[in-house]
Amino acid sequence: MHLNEEQIENLEKIYRVNLINSCSGYKAANLIGTTSANNNNLAIFSSMVHLGSNPPLLGFFLRPTEIVPRHTYLNIKENKYYTVNSVEEKFADLAHHTSAKYDRSVSEFEIANLEPEFLNKFPSPYVKSSSIKIGMKFVEEIKIEYNKSRLIVGKIVELHVNDDLIDKDGFLNLYKANIATISGCDGYSFPSTNERKGYQRPNKN
Repeated sequence: MHLNEEQIENLEKIYRVNLINSCSGYKAANLIGTTSANNNNLAIFSSMVHLGSNPPLLGFFLRPTEIVPRHTYLNIKENKYYTVNSVEEKFADLAHHTSAKYDRSVSEFEIANLEPEFLNKFPSPYVKSSSIKIGMKFVEEIKIEYNKSRLIVGKIVELHVNDDLIDKDGFLNLYKANIATISGCDGYSFPSTNERKGYQRPNKN
C-alpha cells in the first residue's frame, strides 16, 4: 500500500484514525489518576513520554480541549498533582473502560471496578493493583498550534515499584509484570521477553 498526503486526508474517518494511530508502533499504556472537588477520576493514555531524568520529567499529550472538556486536564490544572499507573494484562479489560467519555461527576474507578489507593498523603489517587505507581506534579503545558493538542509536562515526585521488577542497576523489567502496550486506539499487546543491549559508546564492539 502507498498513500500520498491527499489520499491520507481523504480516508474514511475511522480507518484513518486506526491507521495513523497504529503506524508509529507500540506505545505505553498508563492510567492517569486525578481528583476533582467531588470525585476520583481515571483515564487511560498511550501518549506518555520520557522527557528527562534530572529533573525526572514525564509528558503526555492531550487532544484539543477547546470543544470537548478533558476531565484529566481540568483536574490537573486545578490541583497540580496526578498519578501515572501501569496497566497489566490481568486488569487491562477493566482499564480500557476508562477510555469512554463519562460525565465528570462519574468516577471511572467505580465504572472500571479498579480500587483507588492514597499513599503517603499524596493528593491524587493511585491504582492499587498497578505494579508501578508514579506521583506527578504539574510543571507546564505546551500547546501545539497546528492541531491544538497539548503536551502536559510533569515532574516525578513520588515512585512506588514492586521490588521484583527492579534490576540491581535500577532498570525496570516491565515484562515480569505483563505490562501492557497499546497500538492504535484499542489494540493491546503484552511483551513476554526482554533483551538489554547495553549502553553504547563509539568504537565499542
